[in-house]
Amino acid sequence: MSDVPIRLVVVDDHPVFRLGMTALLSSIDGFEVVGEAANVDDAVECAVREHPHVVVMDLHLGSGSGIDATRRILEESPGIGVLAVTMMDDDDSVFAAMRAGARGYLLKGAAPADIERAVRAVAHGEVILGTQVAAQAIGFLAAGPSSSGLALPELTVREREILDLVARGLDNTSVSRRLALSPKTVRNHLSNIFTKLQVADRSQAIVRARDAGLGQSG
Repeated sequence: MSDVPIRLVVVDDHPVFRLGMTALLSSIDGFEVVGEAANVDDAVECAVREHPHVVVMDLHLGSGSGIDATRRILEESPGIGVLAVTMMDDDDSVFAAMRAGARGYLLKGAAPADIERAVRAVAHGEVILGTQVAAQAIGFLAAGPSSSGLALPELTVREREILDLVARGLDNTSVSRRLALSPKTVRNHLSNIFTKLQVADRSQAIVRARDAGLGQSG
């Protein structure tokens, strides 16, 4: 790929950050930004149309999830590398993104040199984590599967709580009221739950939840 520009698509719902990232990447020798998107559907359409080497993906896309966008892009074009660049530094987001197929994960405070290095690594098929994210991953792995005795241990406590209520028949609005969360937060958690359980929709998630003993009244 040395003589061919690394083709990039930038996905972020914040115009200022998207424009800034596009300007930064466009200024780097050997990089070419071929598209931008601000939501899940546009991100998938742009990636399939332009077939970039790397998609620089925010994980929080307004009412949508970059994790969902990552999964859909890779279903259509498995050869594309996805680099998550986001404010979300919790373990759940990191591992949900990697499970969805992202090859890299950086925080938005990363230095330009770190972003360039990560883009080049992902473009060449490598997996790369920012320094802080890598430290979290090592700590998570060193701690071991402490939740292995719980139903659906791949889910966090909050995700199991939300899935339990959904399995009881509550809609997103009712879940958000019950747990004092915003509807957007509930939607984002559900997107992560679908990714972790490898289910396509709410009904399949409910089946998995009930099989695992969640959603029982009383």
